Amino acid sequence: MKKIEIIKPDDFHVHLRQDELLELTVGHCSESFCRAIVMPNTIPPIASVETINEYKEKIEFFNSEFKPLMTFKLLKSLTADDIIAMQEAGALAGKLYPAGSTTNSSDGIKDWREIAHLLTVMSDVGLVLSIHGEDPSVFSLDREKAFIPQILEISGEFPQLKIVFEHLSSAEGIAAVENGPENLVGTITVQHLLLTLDDIIGGSLNPHSFCKPVLKRPEDRDAIERVVLKGNRKFFFGSDSAPHKITNKENSCGSAGCYTSPVALPLLVDFFDKQDKIELLEGFVSHYGADFYGLEYNREKITLVKESWKVPDEYSGVKSLYAGKTIDWKIG
Repeated sequence: MKKIEIIKPDDFHVHLRQDELLELTVGHCSESFCRAIVMPNTIPPIASVETINEYKEKIEFFNSEFKPLMTFKLLKSLTADDIIAMQEAGALAGKLYPAGSTTNSSDGIKDWREIAHLLTVMSDVGLVLSIHGEDPSVFSLDREKAFIPQILEISGEFPQLKIVFEHLSSAEGIAAVENGPENLVGTITVQHLLLTLDDIIGGSLNPHSFCKPVLKRPEDRDAIERVVLKGNRKFFFGSDSAPHKITNKENSCGSAGCYTSPVALPLLVDFFDKQDKIELLEGFVSHYGADFYGLEYNREKITLVKESWKVPDEYSGVKSLYAGKTIDWKIG
């Protein structure tokens, strides 16, 4: 039986949600990943020392060995002292959500210059700026491309500030990071690596493949695949796993988000194996992101074996990506 052992990975972009979903998401995420950058767009948002500590405690209740890497939501109401206090409380990054760009972002930022003074503080204290890089005012397939000038403005204005262009979905986004300054990197999800818009609307409507940024054209998917297979260290894995209850996905106003934590690592191994580039997997999921964030590599190892399994139709009322389908690799 074919198998591979790698350093147990990190997920550098995950939504663990709240309340009854939290036990499910922590369980699935910790099965594949030692650590995860936890997104702060909860209700209320994670935007203070108190909310950081409370959310971290809730996550660790379900698995004390799993390490949530905490972030905060950038709001106009924050002060320089708030930023410093959250950094001292252990936050690694602040997340910029353009207002109206995705789930729970109505309180987001309309113009990055509104928070330029906060970005100065973040740069000074060594925090990472994480950006949902979409302009919600333009056509859906062009939103990432339209936001690129703002990303480049920020990276040019703050050359010492580490910036993550999250969940890249377009050929233009890939080029912006690949050719951009050294302080700019990007995360890549498994759905944007493998799928296109046809996987949402090409046949019957599949709301469980609907996410933001929306899946795009084959040429966008091909650009993402190309840069991953080059082993470029500016690109690393962040799942953007974002569960919603089936009832919130399969209705007249379905929520955006793909739940990928249960399947992401097996799908990634399968992808690299089929491309005959399995030696690049460990860098993509276990090295490059840790290097960017200044973290030591995890000591724990994980084994994956080439053995087919059928993804369950649902997990406690949540349907994952590839639900009901067969994947050729599994966690050993």
